Amino acid sequence: PTISNTLRASGSPKSRFQVDVVMEAERAEASTGGRSPAPGTDDLKGRSRVVVGFLDPEGLGSAMDIGLPPDVSHNGDTVKSDSVSLHSTGTGHTHVSDSQSNTYYMRTFGHNTIDAVPNIDFYRNTAAALGEKLIRPSLSELHDELDKVMAGEPFEDGLANGEEPSAAEEAAALAAKQAKGGTIKFGWVKGVLVRCMLNIWGVMLFIRMSWIVGQAGIGLTIAIICMATLVTTITGLSTSAIATNGFVRGGGAYYLISRSLGPEFGGSIGLIFAFANAVAVAMYVVGFAETVVEMLNDVDALMTDELNDIRIVGTLTVILLLGISVAGMEWEAKAQIVLLIILLGAIVNYFMGTFLTVEEKEPKGFFGYNSAIFLENLGPDFREEESFFSVFAIFFPAATGILAGANISGDLTDPQSAIPKGTLLAIVITGITYIAVALSTGACIVRDATGDLNDTVTDTVNCTDAACTLGYDFSICKEGGCQYGLINDFQVMSLVSGFGPLISAGIFSATLSSALASLVSAPKVFQALCKDNIYPGLGMFAKGYGKNNEPLRGYVLTFCIGLAFILIAELNIIAPIISNFFLASYALINFSVFHASLANSPGWRPSFKYYNKWVSLAGAVLCVVVMFVINWWAALVTLLIVLALYIYVSYKKPDVNWGSSTQALMFNQALTHSINLTGVEDHVKNFRPQCLVMTGYPTSRPALAHLVHSFTKNVGLMVCGHIRTVTRRPNFKELAQDHARCQRWLHKKHIKAFYTPVFSDNLRHGTQVLLQATGLGRLRPNTLVLGFKTNWSDGHMRDVDIYINTIHDAFDLQFGVVILRLQDGLDISHIPGQVVFGGRRSLKSPCALLVFGGRRSKATMCSPDIKSPLSLRDQRLLDTSQQFRKKQGKGTIDVWWLFDDGGLTLLIPYLLTNKKKWGDCRIRVFIGGKINRIDHDRRAMATLLSRFRIDFSDINVLGDINTKPKKTQVGVHFKELIEPYRLKEDDMEQAEAEHLKALEPWRISDNELELYRAKTNRQIRLNELLKEHSSSAKLIVMSLPLARKGTISSALYMCWLETLSRDLPPVLLVRGNHQSVLTFYS
Repeated sequence: PTISNTLRASGSPKSRFQVDVVMEAERAEASTGGRSPAPGTDDLKGRSRVVVGFLDPEGLGSAMDIGLPPDVSHNGDTVKSDSVSLHSTGTGHTHVSDSQSNTYYMRTFGHNTIDAVPNIDFYRNTAAALGEKLIRPSLSELHDELDKVMAGEPFEDGLANGEEPSAAEEAAALAAKQAKGGTIKFGWVKGVLVRCMLNIWGVMLFIRMSWIVGQAGIGLTIAIICMATLVTTITGLSTSAIATNGFVRGGGAYYLISRSLGPEFGGSIGLIFAFANAVAVAMYVVGFAETVVEMLNDVDALMTDELNDIRIVGTLTVILLLGISVAGMEWEAKAQIVLLIILLGAIVNYFMGTFLTVEEKEPKGFFGYNSAIFLENLGPDFREEESFFSVFAIFFPAATGILAGANISGDLTDPQSAIPKGTLLAIVITGITYIAVALSTGACIVRDATGDLNDTVTDTVNCTDAACTLGYDFSICKEGGCQYGLINDFQVMSLVSGFGPLISAGIFSATLSSALASLVSAPKVFQALCKDNIYPGLGMFAKGYGKNNEPLRGYVLTFCIGLAFILIAELNIIAPIISNFFLASYALINFSVFHASLANSPGWRPSFKYYNKWVSLAGAVLCVVVMFVINWWAALVTLLIVLALYIYVSYKKPDVNWGSSTQALMFNQALTHSINLTGVEDHVKNFRPQCLVMTGYPTSRPALAHLVHSFTKNVGLMVCGHIRTVTRRPNFKELAQDHARCQRWLHKKHIKAFYTPVFSDNLRHGTQVLLQATGLGRLRPNTLVLGFKTNWSDGHMRDVDIYINTIHDAFDLQFGVVILRLQDGLDISHIPGQVVFGGRRSLKSPCALLVFGGRRSKATMCSPDIKSPLSLRDQRLLDTSQQFRKKQGKGTIDVWWLFDDGGLTLLIPYLLTNKKKWGDCRIRVFIGGKINRIDHDRRAMATLLSRFRIDFSDINVLGDINTKPKKTQVGVHFKELIEPYRLKEDDMEQAEAEHLKALEPWRISDNELELYRAKTNRQIRLNELLKEHSSSAKLIVMSLPLARKGTISSALYMCWLETLSRDLPPVLLVRGNHQSVLTFYS
């Protein structure tokens, strides 16, 4: 039987888009009637089909009514097609395709087209929890020639690694999806509102609220509550804004902060927030244990002593709570409901008691609602060195707990709706409750009472307190020693309540519910943190168990941390730090909203509109202020821990990209500064070499990349240009992958550069494009860096002509030119086993790639035991390609500043010696001069260098540059070098010579050779002098000889460069654009 699954929007008549899914394997079986499958049907297994059309508003009509193609038959509820399939990849991606022709096929607006209408499933992440991701047709598939689309593999794009999933992978994905179907999800009441109220209504409500009213008075107590509520309300608004700016997964505060501000802030706050929740478990359990031990002490039933009894009761309690948590979120939620009912009963019990005045309670200070008591308690009466801020510090932890719902965001049905509603309503309800308790206690109970029935009024003259008007004289309490009243009795709310034991039950409920919420929050946050792999080594805690993905290992870790602090049983020191940890989280949540709003990213579109970036910034500042008010040293410790973790994560640079507001703001700032720079004229003091380095793939010429980076790092721009002259232009995916690999290689080698490829028919045209188009505003190259064309004489002279004309083009565009020559060469891409992209070999896998039909296969021919030995030349080339990565040690950089090009020839060596790798090298300067004024020229150059503030070790004036070269091997080699490229016009007719020169303009005429004989001799002589003076230098930086365009042939100029730089240490030929790059003016 054919299985049909029609996806409709709840039968709504407005839903006009239908997708019918038919299992392909069963369809194939039915069509063959049990026979063996037809050829080519193996690829249909495990795939499902789709037919897309428009639904008839009144119901399904005929096949023609909904625009189905002729080969689709419609029978009842089943739509069958022999061509269209929905391909599920098993990785959360689905493709719509034609399974026979391997092309996409959809019905859009009644026409056959592969163009897709808008669909929510196109916008899901790969790991989307709410549905399977669909892949829309790519631009290439819609735009390229049809034969390319037919030959392509449209399914490949739908996978994370570009390969088809196996049947086992698809089965595993289906099983995982079915397992997820039974997860327990909570609504906004049970998941957020209840948890937040239970966490905010802590022990403070019953055993400290009355004391705060006694100390600060009703007025200041309400001010304290309002200040705390203001902080939590602003944080609640910020939390709501972040939570409604996209799908929220598990991780609570960590998830919200990390996805907004990035892994640095998120990773640091996530760790301390999880730890704070774990220690908070101990705090709440110890609070519960202390109450139990006090009750045991009252009836003389202590097991050992008070301290050990607290440890025993606390340990048993945390084991019980762990059992409830491990049993699953459903049981934990049920326990929270029971605790909430008890807590609500205790609160109602208290308020009912305020209206039930009992005469025997009056000596203990409770008289019922009375205006005299209210007016007396309205103002403050601070005692025992208490102050407004010290009392505020004691109360504020009672207002925390607003993130209890957000911390289990992964277990909420709709976090975007639940977090704002539940959190804000909980803040309102609990705030009103605290104010109501402050008003009622202040209006019913006097500050001091003796508890003695005999303390009635005897002296009406000296008795002026409110109790005097009610017949009692508690003036003796001014001397101290009284045990009752707002200030003296922490259990006064039990006295007031209708049924005292119910208040004790409320205290138990408040402590246990808060402990339970913290015990659940800490592992959930920690699990989310570990899943992101921010801190290596914590991955084991990312594993979840059961249908709800419970972090059992996290529960055990939280239990161990909590138990350790329970056994200490002294939390007076750690408690302020925990409060500060929570406040640091609140501050960063508020700052996240401000930061995201300031970045003005188009992706910041929260559906919750009741927020303001300046209010959020004020909330962040308030949180930091409150941290220091509560405990200044604890605040400092918290900030130092956050800073240390931030620096660690920044240093490790985790490989994640969450589209944080930090990235958005960085882009904004870069754009703003780039635009501002365009309005600033260039100044010689601000000149910096900004290099376009023709590396090709950076991995092909690592020495070139490393040397240029040595003098551009943190100084100037470096762009690795790559001219790609392929016959078949790769598709966008291949280009993107190549670009990502090259940029990743640069990042791995700590080279601060950009990789920019262009397509062109030759080096010259491609370089022209890069020279004119690379850069942005003032951030554009001003210097072209080339590698010397090694073995140029072995190739076609057309390539030499292109190379030399590229140099001419750079000068035409007012670029400086730098050429690096290493005697062994620069290009290592031909050596087996090197990391080269774009279809070449890889260093990490010295294996031969198998190629089928022009496409690379995953299969490789590998033999780990066989290593092909490198030739001596290749081994030497490999060694020299890495020489600029090493520290150079003591030596010299010899600067042959023969011609004044504006100072670039001198600036580059200076920048090199400022770097650590070249720091031990000294600069030696060589200049040309006359024999009879060598001392004068040396002093003049020394004066110039000192004014430029450039250190040098020696200045050599060469008075014999223009002397005739010696009859050495260099001169002989030059004659042999130019011989194949000479025109030799004297040996042929003039017309024939002119024709040959027109066909091969690079040839050297006899007239040209004679005309520039002196310049030729200078290159030969300079090579002799270089060998004489600089053969042991670490690097030679030399003025690049110029050739007049259209006058000197490419072959002659190439021979000059070859002769000048032959058989020497690394040579850098430099020629600036003859604009000053150095100045001695301030």
